[in-house]
Amino acid sequence: MKAVSSISKWFFYLALLPVVLFIGAWQGWEWWSWAQSPVLKPSSNPGEDKAIQIQIPPGTAAQKIGKDLEQAGLIRSYQAWKLWTYWHRFHDGQGGPKAGTYKLSPTQSLSAIADKIWAGEVMQVSFTIPEGWSLQQMATYFESLGYFKAQDFLNAASQIPKDKFPWLPDNLPHLEGFLYPDTYQLPSDRMSAPQVIQQMLSRFEQVALPLYQQGRNQTKLNLLQWVTLASIVEKEAVLPAERPRIAGVFTSRLQKGMKLETDPTVEYGLGIRQTVNQPLTLAQVRTPNAYNTYLIPGLPPTPIASPGVASLKAALYPEKTDFLYFVARYDGSHVFSKTLAEHQSATTAIRQQINSQPKRP
Repeated sequence: MKAVSSISKWFFYLALLPVVLFIGAWQGWEWWSWAQSPVLKPSSNPGEDKAIQIQIPPGTAAQKIGKDLEQAGLIRSYQAWKLWTYWHRFHDGQGGPKAGTYKLSPTQSLSAIADKIWAGEVMQVSFTIPEGWSLQQMATYFESLGYFKAQDFLNAASQIPKDKFPWLPDNLPHLEGFLYPDTYQLPSDRMSAPQVIQQMLSRFEQVALPLYQQGRNQTKLNLLQWVTLASIVEKEAVLPAERPRIAGVFTSRLQKGMKLETDPTVEYGLGIRQTVNQPLTLAQVRTPNAYNTYLIPGLPPTPIASPGVASLKAALYPEKTDFLYFVARYDGSHVFSKTLAEHQSATTAIRQQINSQPKRP
């Protein structure tokens, strides 16, 4: 009878085992689902969701990352993080967490956060350089954003990386004109002056350099002269339709051996900017410097700004024109003239019109 009773107990335990395993598995699944779920529910307004920056230094172990995430309130359970990393190693067998700065939210699940770190989707920083900006304007802009000091940028722009960009002209004093104006994104941990400059030079190489290589048979200008002329066109032109004509005027003057006599080069050389109510003075125009095209024939020694693709194309394919002069109307347009007498008459008329208007504060 005892033997029968013992066998009955074993049958009972065996029958009970699936129930125990089911309950354990169910509770484990509930815990895993809870541990995987976001710490916070997403807001109905995504802009209100809280974002936290996490810095992961190179070589940081996955378990240390998990502890930091739990402490920052980004995941519910460090133990769940460990299980995820073990599963990932078994399932994937390769890869690991990537160093960098991450922008993470407690409204994301543990898996979503881990996937982002394993994929290296680091925080991106965006910046926009408008066409026609000079190195000094860029430097001031970057410092205003808190990325780095203006002087750090200017110092980096004085280093000519011909080892990485062998197409850069020889004997450049700085990279004025060759930092392509565009909107960029960089990983936040790589936001340094040299990294910014490298990306902008790469964009010039991708966008501007092919234009010159395709059209170099259309011009007698070398690369430096082409970018320099395009930078002057960029500073003079406001209306897109006038760019080829302005480029044509300068090209004709160069071919005839005439001085370019363009205000933006004087402004660049003196580090000033004229306005409608404060135009360049005669003394400023007569001040000698390497960029004063009223005094020195030909193109200035370097570009004076970063030209965009439209000005680069205009300098490469200028309009064939008899015009040798133009003067700004200060509404964006210009009056073009063929003779000096016509030009002087147009200039006087525009100046009288400006003087007759109320002074702006």
